[in-house]
Amino acid sequence: MEEITVTIIDREGEPHEIEVPLGVDLNMMEVAKASELPVEGTCGGMALCASCHCYVESDHDIFNRSDDEEDMLDQAFFVEDNSRLGCQIKIREDINGLVVRLAPVNTD
Repeated sequence: MEEITVTIIDREGEPHEIEVPLGVDLNMMEVAKASELPVEGTCGGMALCASCHCYVESDHDIFNRSDDEEDMLDQAFFVEDNSRLGCQIKIREDINGLVVRLAPVNTD
């Protein structure tokens, strides 16, 4: 397998099916930004800002969060059981078919 397909649902509910090459060391935040979806990735993928917060909508078992990711999600808005930081979801063959939904942005 040279590439996988992931789906990112934007904040308006529109799904974007994206083919992503394997072996390039990307993460979901970078895929969203490259696809011109509204993800800031302010910290550059260091799990320090939660601007790439998303919800895993598919049945993929990718909830083994690092301590840094857990700490950041503890400070984020709109956190659910299926919350992840997109920058911490590495593009790998086993996430083929992954569906994520971008979390709402806090406007306060």
